[in-house]
Amino acid sequence: MPAGEMFDLIRPASVVFATLVSTWILASARRRFSLHHAFLWAGLALFLPPVVVPTYLGTLLVWHPPKVEHVKHRFTLPAVYLTALLGVFAVDQYRDRHSVDSHLALASFAKVSSNPETAIKQYREALKLEDNAHTHKLLALSLMEAGLANEAINEFRIAEAGGELDDSIHLHLGRLLAKLSRNDEAVSEYQKFLSSKTCSEVDERCDSARAMLK
Repeated sequence: MPAGEMFDLIRPASVVFATLVSTWILASARRRFSLHHAFLWAGLALFLPPVVVPTYLGTLLVWHPPKVEHVKHRFTLPAVYLTALLGVFAVDQYRDRHSVDSHLALASFAKVSSNPETAIKQYREALKLEDNAHTHKLLALSLMEAGLANEAINEFRIAEAGGELDDSIHLHLGRLLAKLSRNDEAVSEYQKFLSSKTCSEVDERCDSARAMLK
């Protein structure tokens, strides 16, 4: 399993665990400390449970603060606290999983896993949220990898029109158009690539493009 996917599984579990620990400390501390000190313990436990939990338990063992038997809203307040934290986390997770960055990350994982179909799906989902020339180019590369030449050409054209500054788009277009026997268009793209900034430098792809024109 890729590290990114592993993190996506571990992070929610760790947040829920920290929330439960924080709620338990709040409920416990309310019987021994003032309300604002109880919330302070709970807040610290939420962000640093491995440090705060032993410290809290150690404090109880050393100091032995007396318990208050009758605490107002003893269970209601921790329940509301837990519900609020889990609600905020759920909203954050929903927004994160439906964000442009999330779809782009999933597409990257799919490409690394040699799964162009999933990459295509995720790039298209990202484009529904934000029309971006660079994303169109990434989608075109995945479409090309999947053998969908016509769709790839269309996406490369959109990326170019949108201002994507990547000279290799012309090279990719030339190769795709040549495969479709659209030779005049292919020649035009190869010529654009050869006259680009990339080919003013040493780039072996330029030699490949020149060979296509012979």
